[in-house]
Amino acid sequence: MASFRVEACRHRLRATGPLDEGRPVDKFLAPVDNRSKGARSWKPWPMSSSHREIFDPSHLRLGRTLREDGIVPGQSAGLVRVRRGVWLEQAEWDSLTPNDRHRALVHATAMQCPDDQALVFSHAAAAALLGLPRIDAWPTTVDALVPDRRIRGSALIRKHIGAPSTTAQVEGLWVTAPARTVIDLARTTTLASGLAAADHALRVGLCTPDELAAEVATVPPYAQGGRRSRLVVALADARAESALESMSRAHMFQLNLPRPELQRRYVDAEGFIGHVDFDWDGRIGEADGKGKYRIPDDASPRDASEILWREKQREDRLRRCSAGFVRWDWAVGAHPNRLAARLAEIGVRPQRRNTWLEDAAA
Repeated sequence: MASFRVEACRHRLRATGPLDEGRPVDKFLAPVDNRSKGARSWKPWPMSSSHREIFDPSHLRLGRTLREDGIVPGQSAGLVRVRRGVWLEQAEWDSLTPNDRHRALVHATAMQCPDDQALVFSHAAAAALLGLPRIDAWPTTVDALVPDRRIRGSALIRKHIGAPSTTAQVEGLWVTAPARTVIDLARTTTLASGLAAADHALRVGLCTPDELAAEVATVPPYAQGGRRSRLVVALADARAESALESMSRAHMFQLNLPRPELQRRYVDAEGFIGHVDFDWDGRIGEADGKGKYRIPDDASPRDASEILWREKQREDRLRRCSAGFVRWDWAVGAHPNRLAARLAEIGVRPQRRNTWLEDAAA
């Protein structure tokens, strides 16, 4: 395993800012030279994006560097400690999403990592770097995969013993490959969080269904979280467009609600209306997370009003040609009982038994 070096940590590719609830990765991964025998590594490259960048890892400052510049970090009101010995400007920290705060913590940890300590970031740490959304709270520790037990951990680094079959390089740091990361998350988080990560990874092309299936096949039948990871792979769907949609679908499964059709296309006499998030034989459900209406940050009040008016027109047309229409946001989608009550308004109710996997196999 190659060891982390501070110099390598300073050389990072730039990544785009957040869209919807998570920070999607506007970059894909392509294979590069092997790092070790039997291991495949990847190199990310940025894709064009109109979304602003809100966190640049190179803005992290070592405490000793600040002191050399005459700045005492703990006495400066304009700095916040990301971890011991690493600081960031307070204004930038305040603007970060929870995803990017954990990403900053991972980079700060790498900067303080001894040169001879071989780590591959995994689980939540890999998820933050890859831009995978998370429903559960981000941890306060940094997950890392180490090849043997002789490598010491710390109060901040949570060690996982083992060697990854493939690795990915993101922003100059090594992480478990996307498919492995999704399966690790599925085994150690809730169904909603695991499904959100899997849906997103498929949607942006970080991995394929076959790669997820191959990775989950390596999990022993009775391993911790094995059953949940297989369920996540069975339910994962690239058509889900947000973490809220993924979480809602996980709760629908747990509630034994009928399996919805995702992104069904609707037309009327005026032509194409749009695709809907969830559909049950003409009964429509729309999950409205932040950013649903895609109003640009720099939109004028007039432009924002126009976007909202067009969405209102779209909803009116959908209501006229559907058997029922409901919307929900995070406040409803995060609570299964509230979601069940909202869907009951259009006649979508629990079944006697769950048929989702049967429907998928049909």
